[in-house]
Amino acid sequence: MLKNQVLGFLGGGMMAEALITGMLKSEVINAENIFVSDPDKQRLATLKNKTGINTVKTNIELTQVANWLIMAVKPQVVSEVLLAIKPHITTKHALISFAAGISTAYIASYLSKTPVIRVMPNTPCLVAAGVSALSYGTNAQPEHGQVAEAIFQSVGQTVTVKEELIDAVTGLSGSGPAYMYIILEALTDAGVQVGLPRKTAAILATNTMFGAAKMVLETGEPPGQLKDMVTTPGGTTIAGIYALEDGGLRVTLMDAVRAATEQAKQLSK
Repeated sequence: MLKNQVLGFLGGGMMAEALITGMLKSEVINAENIFVSDPDKQRLATLKNKTGINTVKTNIELTQVANWLIMAVKPQVVSEVLLAIKPHITTKHALISFAAGISTAYIASYLSKTPVIRVMPNTPCLVAAGVSALSYGTNAQPEHGQVAEAIFQSVGQTVTVKEELIDAVTGLSGSGPAYMYIILEALTDAGVQVGLPRKTAAILATNTMFGAAKMVLETGEPPGQLKDMVTTPGGTTIAGIYALEDGGLRVTLMDAVRAATEQAKQLSK
């Protein structure tokens, strides 16, 4: 899907590096077909040494060598970047943006005819275990979506959502890793509290979460049904579940997703 494409990353941060590394490992594109621009020369040198990709000095130069532009800059500089590249965008270009809070309509206000796809990835993309939600702007065609999916499937799974749901995606999967880390930290501390060495408790907690998630993904069974498989009458699990329900864990997690979603909406204004 990407063999005949030339990708240009506007920004060379950690997420850009994760995508580049994932694509190269999955062999969906060659390093010589990837270009990166970034104001940090040392960062560019590091990326080039790690991955073998090409670097360019300016964003304008990037538009001259790449047909796919990937907006990997901080939201506050998006307008500056779009204003600079606007005179150099042609009908050969398409753009992917994962700048938080930046809508496809906003990008279209600068690049009115350019196909734009907005993506909300999450940090596990750094270890090829991410999930990314894709939304298509008005000019994006199915073939553009196929390219975007190929890029982000190299570092995890993808889903397609309407753009008005991107804030909800942010609240769930974008912020979600932090919720999981807090749960893991708490489970580890609990293991220590009941007498386990911290290292052992961490291994048990982490692999339990990983295994449970894998069970859901590979069996296709609803989480509630898998929970019932572990829960015997009068047993240890139901005692633990009662404590979780009594402490309001379920509602607290739902509240966290809702709060993060509302915050995302505020940042998008």
